[in-house]
Amino acid sequence: MSAYKYISSAWRKPAQSYVGELARISAIEWRREPAITRIVKPTRLDRARRLGYKAKQGYVMVRVRVRKGGARKPRPVSGRRPRAIGVTKFVRGKSLKKIAEERAARKFPNLRVMNSYWVWEDGRNMWFEVVMVDPKYQSA
Repeated sequence: MSAYKYISSAWRKPAQSYVGELARISAIEWRREPAITRIVKPTRLDRARRLGYKAKQGYVMVRVRVRKGGARKPRPVSGRRPRAIGVTKFVRGKSLKKIAEERAARKFPNLRVMNSYWVWEDGRNMWFEVVMVDPKYQSA
């Protein structure tokens, strides 16, 4: 088996492999970092490479923290009967992954988003790593 296969099998069940403990310790540091942080190397090398990352000039990795939780609409001010209020059971228009990609694209306007993947989550936050590329270095 290749090294990437070992890495991906470990990430498939993080609680039962070494990944769970490493990520839990890393999350303590990630909580103190800014919400959008440029990183040197991807945390999940197998996943990053599958999504187009290459360890060469022009490829950038960004870790984005997005808050979790159900989407809620503000309660209406004027009176309604309870079932017509429409506050709970409100479905989010975008996934948290998509929100993370958009935030990274806003922070680095000169780079293009290739793809992203889930890294870790706790009770409050979800972390995604976004693979970005400089169009100047991207080959046709």
